[in-house]
Amino acid sequence: MSENADRPGAAHPAGAPSPSGSGSVPAAPTGPVRWDKSFAIKVLADMVRIRRMEERCAELYGKQKIRGFLHLYIGEEAVAAGSLNALRADDNLVATYREHGHALVRGLSMNAIMAEMYGKQEGCARGRGGSMHLFDRATRLYGGNAIVGGGLPLATGLALADKMQGRRALTACFFGDGAVAEGAFHESLNLAALWKLPVLFCCENNLYAMGTAIERYESQTDLCVKASSYGLPATRIDGMDVVAVREATQAAAEFVRDGGGPMFLEFRTYRFRAHSMYDAELYRTKSEVQAWKTRGPIHSFTARLKAQGTLSEDEFLAIDAAAQAEVDQAVAFAEAGTWEPVEDLARDLLTPAPAGPPGALS
Repeated sequence: MSENADRPGAAHPAGAPSPSGSGSVPAAPTGPVRWDKSFAIKVLADMVRIRRMEERCAELYGKQKIRGFLHLYIGEEAVAAGSLNALRADDNLVATYREHGHALVRGLSMNAIMAEMYGKQEGCARGRGGSMHLFDRATRLYGGNAIVGGGLPLATGLALADKMQGRRALTACFFGDGAVAEGAFHESLNLAALWKLPVLFCCENNLYAMGTAIERYESQTDLCVKASSYGLPATRIDGMDVVAVREATQAAAEFVRDGGGPMFLEFRTYRFRAHSMYDAELYRTKSEVQAWKTRGPIHSFTARLKAQGTLSEDEFLAIDAAAQAEVDQAVAFAEAGTWEPVEDLARDLLTPAPAGPPGALS
């Protein structure tokens, strides 16, 4: 966290990329990682697990094993791995349709995630949600929300309920930069600030709202300025640096839990894949993508750990092999899964009330 980050209404860069837009590629993060080796290995393994699972999902989509929409998180792994490892088990989590990594780090089994991707009833939402609607009450993951900005009012409501019940927990709400242009963003931040609700608003700014660069749809590209206009402390973080993400989230979470009210974190990140599997990706150059890949979160974090002697190449290969094996097992689980019986498709739907007499109000 940067100096005076607890001052309401202040927007604070935190050693992160400047808000200049999609064309600026900052230098890769360097410096020592002051974590215990076991924790550093866990965070690295989380990023590798996300990457390997999503690479397989892309392959399975091409084979039509996974249907519908599929939005990959490849390149953005540091945000989920860093921030969720700073939260507590009793915190609520609300995410977008690009939520596979969040679900995995949160504690959902890869089996349940992959089965849901396949549409099998062994999935976390019984196969009814698919890629964009992962849900798990046990881990307090409340979506997977397909509507842009749709999770913001839900997060505000969850935080209101927790405050009314006296729970010392927070709700972490993840959303993309495109959601900042939605009315729900402004309504949610306004109410959260007005009622001093325990919400941590986490903007995963990957610089493109679907296929439009941020400087083409936002007159103010510094999103912290927008959040601070509602009286929220706001901080910009290098979302490609898992260390910076975790440390900033941990400090922000303590601020929110201690009654400081809501806070806004802008994670400057970048997706290496297209917006979705249907995206022709004609809005950015291949050279820009390649430039951002040089500071990929897994590569840069691994290099830092190796440089300080915390990680060997053999240890990294073991982490990667374990992730590959987990993916293989999850695919086998999904392949062996079962389809929901047709006669159960209407289960859990509300039965319409019988019609009253003509002219009666129901």
